[in-house]
Amino acid sequence: MDFFHIKNAVFIGFFLAFMIGPVFFKLLQTSILKGARYAIAFDLGVILGDITFILLAYFGSRPVLKEIKNDPRLFLLGGVILIIYGLIILLGKPKKEKDDTEVDLKLSTSNDYLKLFINGFFLNFINVGVLAFWLGLIVVIGPALDMNPLYIFWYFTLIIGSYFVTDMVKILLAKQLKHKLTPKVVLQIKKTMGFILIVFGIFMMLKGFIPKDDFNFDNYIETPNN
Repeated sequence: MDFFHIKNAVFIGFFLAFMIGPVFFKLLQTSILKGARYAIAFDLGVILGDITFILLAYFGSRPVLKEIKNDPRLFLLGGVILIIYGLIILLGKPKKEKDDTEVDLKLSTSNDYLKLFINGFFLNFINVGVLAFWLGLIVVIGPALDMNPLYIFWYFTLIIGSYFVTDMVKILLAKQLKHKLTPKVVLQIKKTMGFILIVFGIFMMLKGFIPKDDFNFDNYIETPNN
């Protein structure tokens, strides 16, 4: 695996850590109300949910990945998945977050690290959009890494590792982040991320229909299709 893919895997992990949603705010609230150790326990549960989705997406899409090597037009599948996911984020109506009092009452009954770990796992696992994201990424990155299981393993390990490191920074800066995340800022971040996913999806589809010699995807974009 070359430096290009290593760099992009790290970027994806950083990008995922700032996907605004229930997990994002729950992590900040847990850190503020219960402390860093409880937030880490919760985050480890979230990461286990991601790993589970990655395994499901990889083994579930292996027949498709093999076909992509013979027919690159099947990149259309990954592109459509990412475009739909991006549209959901871009057009989704913002939800009101629970106030700190309500969260505090809920967390006060979850002083056990294991409970927070399980809470993090299921809060992430019930989000089908997360599975769609990993599926779209695997459909693209698998053939790009020549379907080498070792390369694919390290690529996603780097993503999860950089995601976890970024979350550690978020936990330490939880109070500052929560204070700055006004509804207007949150909405802007969501729209930006949704737009980025749509653009990646479009480029992915182009990669499937334009001959490789005429259109080198990696020369047009320095981040992988996520």
